[in-house]
Amino acid sequence: MSGKPTIVLVHGFWGGAAHWAKTIVELSRKGYTDLRAVEIPLTSLADDAARTRKMIEQAPGPVLLVGHSYGGAVITEAGNHDKVAGLVYIAAFAPDSGESPGGITQEHLPEAAPNLAPDSDGYLWLKADKFHESFCQDLSAEEGLVMAVTQKAPLASTFGDAISTPAWKSKPTWYQISAHDRMIAPQNQQRMSARMNPNKTITLEASHASLASKPAEVAALIGEAAKAIG
Repeated sequence: MSGKPTIVLVHGFWGGAAHWAKTIVELSRKGYTDLRAVEIPLTSLADDAARTRKMIEQAPGPVLLVGHSYGGAVITEAGNHDKVAGLVYIAAFAPDSGESPGGITQEHLPEAAPNLAPDSDGYLWLKADKFHESFCQDLSAEEGLVMAVTQKAPLASTFGDAISTPAWKSKPTWYQISAHDRMIAPQNQQRMSARMNPNKTITLEASHASLASKPAEVAALIGEAAKAIG
């Protein structure tokens, strides 16, 4: 272990743990062997935070929580766990107490907002034929197709679930902004990152899917955070 924390990766809406695939490879190359990518149900913030806490509790030592997209809200809620030593936000929501991802989204609507479509069961989908241009325009069309077909839709009500006590107010934080994000407006990312006074903020010329399109840069930021808390 050599003092390295367990890195727990938390995905967001319209994806699963496999969205971290390229970042996982980069972290492994850096010598991080205790890597976990939690698969959250996307049924409510409470359910998703509870699943993440279970993963945290299974870790052998200190944990670095990393959240992408809505996963940022999850780590904000679950990150108060005693074993969590730091938080990394990757083009992610970082709500304050009483705020929800949906409320933040309304402040600056993202470009792809019209491409979301609810179904009759209460799940919210990103239209398959609009997925590539909305979520991951800097990946290949083939990668976009796979992401579209395998997308994991959240219950739409999850968008309105509010944070209780935000972990970023008491834990060290790092934030990556995606300059060409069409799912979370860059203005919202800038505001959320600035108010948490992170140890470091980086901006990448990337889509919302920076974890897949810029894995080396994302892994470098995670590695920097891991060293700082280690």
